[in-house]
Amino acid sequence: MSSSTATMDGAAAIIVPGTVPLWAMFLNWKDNTLDPFLNSFVLKTTDIPSVMACTRHFITDYYYTHSWYDILKDYLLFCFIYGIVNKLWFNIKVYGVFGFIRRSYNIASKILFKKLLSSPLLKKKVDEQVQIAIDGIETGLIKDDSSLMHFAALPKVGLAQEQVIEQLEKLNEVLPHTEWEEGRVSGAVYHGGSDLIHLQSVAFEKYCVANQLHPDVFPAVRKMEAEVVSMVLNMFNAPSDTGCGTTTSGGTESLLLACLSAKMYGYHHKGITNPEMIIPVTAHAGFDKAAYYFGIKLHHVDLDPKTFKVDLKKVKKFINKNTVLLAGSVPNFPHGIDDDIVGLGKLAEKYSIPLHVDCCLGSFIVAFMEKAGFNKDGTLPLFDFRVPGVTSISCDTHKYGFAPKGSSVLMYRNADLRMHQYYVNPDWTGGLYGSSTLAGSRPGALVVGCWSTMVNMGEAGYIQSCTDIIHATRKLKKYISTNLPELEIIGDPKFSVISFKSNKIDIYELSDRLAKGGWHLNALQNPPALHLAVTRLTIPSIDSLCEILDKEVTSMKNAPGAKPSSDSTSALYGIAGSVKTTGVADRLIVGFLDTLYKLKPGE
Repeated sequence: MSSSTATMDGAAAIIVPGTVPLWAMFLNWKDNTLDPFLNSFVLKTTDIPSVMACTRHFITDYYYTHSWYDILKDYLLFCFIYGIVNKLWFNIKVYGVFGFIRRSYNIASKILFKKLLSSPLLKKKVDEQVQIAIDGIETGLIKDDSSLMHFAALPKVGLAQEQVIEQLEKLNEVLPHTEWEEGRVSGAVYHGGSDLIHLQSVAFEKYCVANQLHPDVFPAVRKMEAEVVSMVLNMFNAPSDTGCGTTTSGGTESLLLACLSAKMYGYHHKGITNPEMIIPVTAHAGFDKAAYYFGIKLHHVDLDPKTFKVDLKKVKKFINKNTVLLAGSVPNFPHGIDDDIVGLGKLAEKYSIPLHVDCCLGSFIVAFMEKAGFNKDGTLPLFDFRVPGVTSISCDTHKYGFAPKGSSVLMYRNADLRMHQYYVNPDWTGGLYGSSTLAGSRPGALVVGCWSTMVNMGEAGYIQSCTDIIHATRKLKKYISTNLPELEIIGDPKFSVISFKSNKIDIYELSDRLAKGGWHLNALQNPPALHLAVTRLTIPSIDSLCEILDKEVTSMKNAPGAKPSSDSTSALYGIAGSVKTTGVADRLIVGFLDTLYKLKPGE
């Protein structure tokens, strides 16, 4: 198709025959529509009746002097310009002029470098380097031993039970793994003791075929699930007359359902069809996953640079008519800091927006801090249903509640909020269908294990556990603050998670050195930092951690010129945080996930 070129102020514009360029449409609209409207005010007074009279006159005149085609064209152009201006104004309002420019520059840079890395000039080299990294991931994750049996397909004849048990024991003994039994891993394993494991095993054996989808078949499971929800609601001071909830498979599902409920609540009660959520940058990635799954626009809000809590003034700037959910954490995963839930609650009430509090990690620690005597000075913040604006809370019973993995509770202030997470289908040919969570069939044995654990531990048991864990956490926090000036505690963590950064040493290199010494802490970014979630298993090993931290920090301080290896944690997070390697970290994560399902490296 041929084209001709026109110029405006020296700028070239491609015009396809039979069309009008956008700038020409705008000039025509300006000359024939906008200018007459504005000029109609020039000789008028500025009082409201006169303005309204001029507006009516203009609209009437415009309507009778323009064809329907011109009106439609002007309307579409107006909507297009209004959309751009409105979006531009919103971004400038929430980010500021310079923040908006920086944000735009970063987005444009990422797009540019992503295209460059995918170009024929660089693609081959990038692919080679990514594959080398993925080969390293596979080598590190896929562990095997010649003494083990292998099953790429079903055995022709099944193994005897004794053989299966033998293989289970050998798999656990032969393949090297992190020394989680000694508490040298951050979080991950929330072990309540061997006696509790035995109790959970008995519970599982008795109810291993139970399915929560069929309460008529398994009425005992229904009873226990309802009691688990009730006990947790009581712990978080839910309203006795309206508080309700459901069990879920874990923290991520709890967050997914809380976001889904907020979206559907906004749709049915306010007619919101373009939902948006506002969360701190430190909120769990489960919120991002919910936005991805359910088509919710997500706004990440920066932190107060001193407290590392979400900045409430910035939260307020993001609130608009499409906001369906605000969120805060107690504590957040990265830094162990509690967001200002009271402040968020006031915003939620003022603008009539649901507020979710993520207590998945804090769980039974934050719920029992007050009863354990840690609020004598009145410094513990309110965060549960005693805060009027809070509408939902998530709590992982499989963390500091010590229930079997795959157990969480999502709580609501009232049944209307909970109802919007349900899926109901009265028209299915298979019968009337409804499910309260994302899954249909659910393993009843897990909720039975949760119930057994909670009634066995009791309030006294959880208070003691909370006391021991908090004392150990504060011991580590005090040691770092007092004896390791090269490390800086982030914010003022009050619970079982602490994080630290450094402007003196490479924090990721410290992570690798700790790992070689048997300690596996979580690496964080923005800023680079490490964190430890203290568990019951960690308590007797806190002194050991303090010793190795002292040793490695001193060693690094005395060798400031040492460079981390190319396959180190520092190198990996350098890739993830660099605009110039945009998209590479994504491919490495995909490679990691693919590796989980490979039998051998290189498949």
